[in-house]
Amino acid sequence: MSNKVYNVLFLCTGNSARSIMAEKLMDHWGKGKFKAYSAGSHPSGKVNPFALQTIKNQGLSTGGLRSKSWDEFAGEGAPHFDFVFTVCDNAAGEVCPYWAGQPMTAHWGVEDPAAVEGTDEQKLAAFRKISNYLQNRIKLFAALPIDKFDNIKIKQELDAIGKTID
Repeated sequence: MSNKVYNVLFLCTGNSARSIMAEKLMDHWGKGKFKAYSAGSHPSGKVNPFALQTIKNQGLSTGGLRSKSWDEFAGEGAPHFDFVFTVCDNAAGEVCPYWAGQPMTAHWGVEDPAAVEGTDEQKLAAFRKISNYLQNRIKLFAALPIDKFDNIKIKQELDAIGKTID
């Protein structure tokens, strides 16, 4: 069993909701095997309050979370990423950034809970639903024996996980 810690980057457009929740969920469920980061192609500059509430409701800390550009991770001194996941939803017509380099990539698109209109309870329910989708995918990913798989098998698993919603 490898003691390697894998760096994972979650990308989305605004880095205010989906990628932020995925970052915290990966740090939690990765149990030290993964170190998660998140960024956006066009960061909003603030974390959505419903994302923060959803994270808190799961008993996770929101400390240190901020909306940031993916450019922050493209320069010198940035962490080397083993995995990069886009979590924006193609159907919403969002621009998902392309990540150059060597990391294994997959698209784990989910709908944008920030686009839901209605009461605060309805908005929070939408965030909880998306967080649950992300959590299920992250748990599947964290359970993979990636140190025993070749790159082709890892890519197949990542793509299959990206199609999992519940």
